[in-house]
Amino acid sequence: MFTKILIANRGEISCRITRTAHRLGVKTVAVYSDADAGAMHVQAADEAVHLGPAPSRDSYLRAEKIIAAARATGAQAVHPGYGFLSENADFSRACRDAGLVFIGPSPDAITAMGSKSGAKALMEKAGVPLIPGYHGANQDEDFLLAEAKKMGFPVLLKASAGGGGKGMRGVHEEAEFMEALHAAKREAANAFDDDRMLIEKLLVEPRHVEVQILADRHGNAVYVFDRDCSIQRRHQKVVEEAPAPGLGADLRRAMGEAAVRAAKAIDYEGAGTLEFLVDRDGHFYFMEMNTRLQVEHPVTELISGLDLVELQLRIAHGEPLPFTQEQLQPRGHAMEVRLYAEDPRNEFLPSTGTLEIFDLPAPEGVRVDTGYRSGDAVSVYYDPMMAKVIAWGETRDIAAERLCNALRQARVAGVRHNAHFLTQVLAHPAFRRGELGTHFIAEHQADLLPEPPASVDVLLLLAAQVFLEDGKAGADALSPWRALAGFRIGTPDPALLRLRMGGAVHEVRLVPVPGGHAWTIGERSGHCAMRRVDAQHLLVDCDGRSRVFAVERRDDTLHVFVEGEHIEVTRATRASAGGAGSSDHHYRAPMNGRIVSVNVKAGDSVQKGDTLLVMEAMKMEHRIRAHEEGVIAGIAVAAGDLVSEGQNLVEL
Repeated sequence: MFTKILIANRGEISCRITRTAHRLGVKTVAVYSDADAGAMHVQAADEAVHLGPAPSRDSYLRAEKIIAAARATGAQAVHPGYGFLSENADFSRACRDAGLVFIGPSPDAITAMGSKSGAKALMEKAGVPLIPGYHGANQDEDFLLAEAKKMGFPVLLKASAGGGGKGMRGVHEEAEFMEALHAAKREAANAFDDDRMLIEKLLVEPRHVEVQILADRHGNAVYVFDRDCSIQRRHQKVVEEAPAPGLGADLRRAMGEAAVRAAKAIDYEGAGTLEFLVDRDGHFYFMEMNTRLQVEHPVTELISGLDLVELQLRIAHGEPLPFTQEQLQPRGHAMEVRLYAEDPRNEFLPSTGTLEIFDLPAPEGVRVDTGYRSGDAVSVYYDPMMAKVIAWGETRDIAAERLCNALRQARVAGVRHNAHFLTQVLAHPAFRRGELGTHFIAEHQADLLPEPPASVDVLLLLAAQVFLEDGKAGADALSPWRALAGFRIGTPDPALLRLRMGGAVHEVRLVPVPGGHAWTIGERSGHCAMRRVDAQHLLVDCDGRSRVFAVERRDDTLHVFVEGEHIEVTRATRASAGGAGSSDHHYRAPMNGRIVSVNVKAGDSVQKGDTLLVMEAMKMEHRIRAHEEGVIAGIAVAAGDLVSEGQNLVEL
């Protein structure tokens, strides 16, 4: 076995690889950018090497710096993780030319499968079913449009060199084609330095099923079951599970055997994944091969009992696979969700900031893979995934319940996130019935984005009572200074608190009465009481209905956590600067980023839904659209400008 490896990645996957390496007695070298100097993956490794500035192109994509770091630290091998250079044949070749073992397939295998168009040609020869489409070299825009019209809309534009949903656009009408093509090419060039596109017929309501394979240099190859990754948003996976529910034994075996044939056709070595689309009639079609470890590999580990990273290391060291296909048997069911820093109620726009609180419990049957801790920053420069939460159970329902329970206990503050949204997906009746498809989120969005899990009044009353209780002086429980209110002869002393929540300021009036308080908020009134369950949980009774909340007080801010949702309530001493006096006609940057294009000019008339400008952040493009009809009164930015969250962009 190796004695030292360098991990050419960051965050969660770097931490994940370090854990296995340390268990095997292998030392690790981390690499980091300016933005990651104090990151968890840096501190978990035995040593670390600085690469450069925060942008990936200046740090994690600088192959020559990574190779120099490996040689300087005496590392024998390089593990690329996923993303960045993990599927870069030139990087694999450069590692080997430098005398380093690349923990992954050969450069030739990466090249063969790295081009989506080339991979499809190989699969066609290997007898693997393909989706109808154009995978050729001609990239003339008019020619591509003609090919799309030939196969009929809807079609799917895909970056030939890409993955992870980047450089991908669904096009449903001819009129949308050119705009979508230009956006996909820009995104592909930014993510992969390659803007070549291919076109596929867009299947209606397909399932996305993938097969994990392992192959060694001795000619052995096996498939380690299948995974369903159908629950997606913007072509990025949201929920993954293994094994894929509802597939017949014959279909599973056919897909697994096709995956092994594909691996052997290119002399594959290491861990890889064959991705397929499965239609409603049970036919499967090759989509692409990922020549690396997948983000969702933990679900396969939990049902197989294998450590895929350990097997990667052993295969790269020259060891044969320690089992045959017949010896592999799945056990139980596993599910994984990706906890993203994003705002589900604002078109899932990414969110950046400092994690004031980051606590993800892992009860029985639950595993958490993350590269973040409280105090860490979620940067605009990298993918917004903060953690993977994975659950195992004897049955699919048990796994789903365990995963839901873990997410409901999540305590994350400082960025907006999707924990509550994920619980809604996992608990949805259609999901529980196994009615999976790539359009699941779009079809059920109204159910998945319900009203907040607690009413405004209850949250305000919780905060008001906490601020009153914490304002009491002294440690003696019998002291009169511990009273919830001031002292007044003859009448109870009311308390009036001004609290800010969700950008609005509310006045809450509390009057002590036996068993709690009489409350008034605006024209609403009632009775409330509160008691502490433990150090982190409070029970609030509001007019005969009780609810337990997880809370954490930070000075004049109360963080409330309920069903994975985070709500912030603060004491207000004056009206918010961005409150009622703020014009609704100002369009502000939803995050830090760069302006790709400005699509309007002053004086233009626009309709609701028109694109005003396009931003790029966290490796994806985001469109700022008009919320109403109007005339452009002013534009504060130009293409190429870097902007900060909240900065004025356009006035309507």
